[in-house]
Amino acid sequence: MPRWLRSLWQSSTGRFGLITVIVIAAVAAVAGFWTPFDPLNTDIPNRWGAPGWPHLLGTDGTGRDILSLIMAGARTTVFVSVGAGIVATIVGIALAALGALTARWMRESVAVLVDILIAFPVLIIAMMISSVWGGSLWVVIWAVGIGFGVNIARVTRPELRRVQQSDFVLAGKAAGLTTSQNLLRHLLPNVAPVFIVQLSWSMAVAVLAEAGFSYLGFGASIVEPSWGILLADLQRYISIHPLSVIWPGAAITITVLALNLLGDALREATDPTLQQRSAELHTPAVVA
Repeated sequence: MPRWLRSLWQSSTGRFGLITVIVIAAVAAVAGFWTPFDPLNTDIPNRWGAPGWPHLLGTDGTGRDILSLIMAGARTTVFVSVGAGIVATIVGIALAALGALTARWMRESVAVLVDILIAFPVLIIAMMISSVWGGSLWVVIWAVGIGFGVNIARVTRPELRRVQQSDFVLAGKAAGLTTSQNLLRHLLPNVAPVFIVQLSWSMAVAVLAEAGFSYLGFGASIVEPSWGILLADLQRYISIHPLSVIWPGAAITITVLALNLLGDALREATDPTLQQRSAELHTPAVVA
């Protein structure tokens, strides 16, 4: 087992985050071909059914099975969070590399561009895009991905500049490695801890953004199961059926918490400095 994975598993928060993320991904995969009931099938005679058999989490105001809706909504959540993470990775690495490894005029131009873009909150950008192109999951993915890609570039660029002056990078240049080869072999692995934390935050925000925009009607379409849409439907009846609102709210909360805890644990597991500090703290003092 790799050292970073062993270190991750030894952390209680890391275990919780990793297991929870794996379970959510597995539920989303299973929901692609099976759910207990059709999540879009209404059953008016069984509306607002209490949790029990066969509807383990009960039914909503149209008789739809809430467990099936939660499982189907997990697919939307995984799709948005992974999509936003991929976009943020591409944008962040590209801007950070341009801002750290190119000519001075290019570095300064990228720094100004990043400062301008970072002034606009991610969710405001998503709302602006939605007002022009209409609401969809792709709007959330691109808005969150670009917004957090800029954040990743802002945090990663100074680290790349610092690592670029290291002896092993200079030795790689002397050995004939190109800039792209140095970036892949030496630079990115050394800024991975900072990058991982930012990436986990972007995926967590993507989950919240999808839920929030679907709640407001700008995210998933009404025929596309989503935790945000389910929460919007159920909260109107919270005074009559308060238990039903707990399930989508808990799903969103647990997913965001797991992504953040997993990101922090991965940073500790992959950062040699933090590992050394942790080892020193756990080493018993020798009494003469």
